Amino acid sequence: MSSVFLRGNFAPVREERTVTDLAVTGRIPDFLDGRYLRNGPNPVTEIDPDTYHWYTGDGMVHGIRLRGGKAEWYRNRWVRSPAIAARLGEAYRGRRSAFPLPDVGANANVVGHAGRILALTGAGAACFELDGDLSTAGASDFGSAAYGYTAHPKTDPLTGELHGVSSWCGGGGTVRYSVTDAAGNLTREVDIETGGRALMHDFALTGQHVILYELPVPYDADQGAHVSLPGTNGPFPYRWNPDHPARIGVMPRSGGSADVRWIEIHPCYVMHTLNAYDDGDFVVCDVIRYDKLFDADLRGPSEGHPTLYRWTIDLPYGKVRAEPLDDRMQECPRIDDRRCGRKHRYGYAARFLEGPGELLKHDLDRGEDIVCSFGDGRQPGEFTFVPRAPDSAEDDGVLIGFVYAPGSRLSNLVILDAATLETVATVRLPVRVPYGFHGNWIPSQRA
Repeated sequence: MSSVFLRGNFAPVREERTVTDLAVTGRIPDFLDGRYLRNGPNPVTEIDPDTYHWYTGDGMVHGIRLRGGKAEWYRNRWVRSPAIAARLGEAYRGRRSAFPLPDVGANANVVGHAGRILALTGAGAACFELDGDLSTAGASDFGSAAYGYTAHPKTDPLTGELHGVSSWCGGGGTVRYSVTDAAGNLTREVDIETGGRALMHDFALTGQHVILYELPVPYDADQGAHVSLPGTNGPFPYRWNPDHPARIGVMPRSGGSADVRWIEIHPCYVMHTLNAYDDGDFVVCDVIRYDKLFDADLRGPSEGHPTLYRWTIDLPYGKVRAEPLDDRMQECPRIDDRRCGRKHRYGYAARFLEGPGELLKHDLDRGEDIVCSFGDGRQPGEFTFVPRAPDSAEDDGVLIGFVYAPGSRLSNLVILDAATLETVATVRLPVRVPYGFHGNWIPSQRA
């Protein structure tokens, strides 16, 4: 295989497993009662390594059930779209979608909302609902006629509403912003005119605003012409284009397309937002910033040096001040999600594949960091914060994520104290969890 995204721990696993009564080192906190779920690309069948892009692989969700201080099970399951079910030799019996691109594997994220578990893709194709054992119930849109969310919808911690942006290559110059209430009812949809079909993987939400990123990775018609049928793990139809606008759109949460203020910035790409919040006449937005992406390498995010940046948006003057907060390579940023859209003090991000495998904890008020090094070549993925109690202070809880050990070619679930980054417990897995994308802790009452 010629692609790094098909070798080592990028390589797909070939079977679905269920393992019970997992061995634990340390002590799993009693307040952890739920499922840690993480999604990622895992092609079902052999694919062309010369054209395969990591972002197009069939979705597979990995999950661990924690309860009563025990790790009850580990499961991994492909997210069944009709096309993926066919490649697995199965009849598709789930709900079907009227969305465009219904067969793209939902591989980018897995979230809980309104008592449902949704697997999401990063390009606005159909969402798929999973049950508590990770079997696919079928396509789900919360009753919306829109195409599915991009990879990172946001939950407002005060209202319980789920805010999402939908964007896909067939949508022309329009993206859709939607709000779904805590009970799962669609309450708002707004179509927003943009300058073209740029890749929007994420956005930002504050208490008063929706922040959109229109950056120079648009749909590439020539590249897209070589994409075969959806869901076949083919080329990625987006590419860096320095002639495409680079700008940020700021819209009041109650506004519409005409209310969006577009502010030009220096060309770059942002895959992920740490958080954003309002500060008087300013909006503060902390992001992971690439100088460029998908320019020379069209098989994965291997270009550039992603670092933590702060954009301070001056609303009266229509300007953005950009300043680096940390120049170390890092990705998959997370906060205590109870601070979503509000001022945050702490942020967490993973360092992997370039240098030592580490987890960074940023104290943004003090400008200080704590580093957890996993040692012996071990590589972490994204870590998710879980509060000790619903009303506990920011940073009072644990961080949960998968860590891969190249020596054993196995993975562990690691639980860290969020305040100190010291290891609280390790769940030893007899399997390998390939590098993937995003996931969440879903408490039992939400699953």
